[in-house]
Amino acid sequence: MTDLVLPERNADAIDALLARVAGGDRAAFEALYRDAAPLLLGICLRVLPDRAEAEDVLQDVFVTVWRKAAQFDGARARALTWMGAIARNRSIDRLRAMPNAPRAPMELAEEAPDPAPSPAMQAEASADKARLDDCVEQLEPRRRQLIRTAFFENVTYEELAARTGSPIGSIKSWIRRGLQQLKACLER
Repeated sequence: MTDLVLPERNADAIDALLARVAGGDRAAFEALYRDAAPLLLGICLRVLPDRAEAEDVLQDVFVTVWRKAAQFDGARARALTWMGAIARNRSIDRLRAMPNAPRAPMELAEEAPDPAPSPAMQAEASADKARLDDCVEQLEPRRRQLIRTAFFENVTYEELAARTGSPIGSIKSWIRRGLQQLKACLER
């Protein structure tokens, strides 16, 4: 199995989390689940016809990861590749154990439609979010706070002006300039 498409720094972070899980770190296991579960669920859904079955297999995968994390050999594969192989193998085992499961050739599993975003799409969205977060952090603190408040709290220019005691024209200008800076940063 080839490495799943994931930005290098995220793959490194998952490798580090698995190493901590091998030492029994529950917080690292929670973070590993949060970061890797969507990708592994995508693998399960490509093999299994039923989302509930795929979710059950995913739970089994993470139980296995918790128990066998110390057996992972980082010299042989990335952590996500290792966990992906577990997810694929457990999914195939579950499919074979289902009495009325459709028996399409396994080669077609890659072509099966999946309503959820693909692991590659999820990884790309994660990378885009990281880039956006980096660009937002580069903004002047006042512009950063105004943009976050306006867009994440759905606050109007008028409300922002009232909260800050600044003229509405200034609020609009600060946000417009901040958005221009974000756009320029994201286009680099």
